[in-house]
Amino acid sequence: MKWNAELYDQKHNFVYKYGANFLETLEVKPGENILDLGCGSGFLTNEIREKGAMVLGVDSSAEMIDQAKRNYPETEFKVADATNLGFDASFTAVFSNAVLHWIKVKDQPKMIDAVFRTLKPGGRFVAEMGGKGNVGLMISTLRNILDQYGYKQQSEMDYLFFPSVGEYASMLEKAGFRVIYAAHFDRETLLQDQAEGVKKWIMMFAPDFFTGIKEAQQPEILQELTQQLEPYYQRDGEWYADYKRLRFIAIKEV
Repeated sequence: MKWNAELYDQKHNFVYKYGANFLETLEVKPGENILDLGCGSGFLTNEIREKGAMVLGVDSSAEMIDQAKRNYPETEFKVADATNLGFDASFTAVFSNAVLHWIKVKDQPKMIDAVFRTLKPGGRFVAEMGGKGNVGLMISTLRNILDQYGYKQQSEMDYLFFPSVGEYASMLEKAGFRVIYAAHFDRETLLQDQAEGVKKWIMMFAPDFFTGIKEAQQPEILQELTQQLEPYYQRDGEWYADYKRLRFIAIKEV
């Protein structure tokens, strides 16, 4: 999937704004080496640097890395694949916000192993991702609409990986991590541009559902989705998506 980095910063910056609160969980120590895995346009990577750490932001999207370098020229960024990071016991912590659910289920063990190899003994893996049921109402409603329009193949498309606490903790433990904290919680998320926010969210984060659908018909489907979600998403003129998050801290044992 190719990212529109500028649109991400302009209309979907809630991703890293919510992450700024989560960053406290990392407990950055001056002078330590930290890898920001899936750094996007670089906001949180730069926050880590400003707290005194030596930090490298990596992302698989060249568009995002280019944007990050423009946004924060004093911070180090590079393009890298999360399943093949290429570092050997180089970092005291790996931090990741709103990224891990983008990695396919079959590639999760490879990614977790890559993070494990990247950490020094005693290092920590601190991450937040979509948890079980994340945007469940939005995606299930879209699937039903696509099926009603005759787009059965699109309606049955695999989407992102939103695991439960038990499911993901088991994967981390299998790789050798000790999970010292894990939580699954609701966090309804404000969409920008009110009703238009639903359409923009889909086109930013789930455009593959529209692969093979005539461009002229896409606005009709998106409008139907917005109308069906309104009773659940709209409150006092603002629109909130049904986010559920999974947050954890895992340690690479010495």
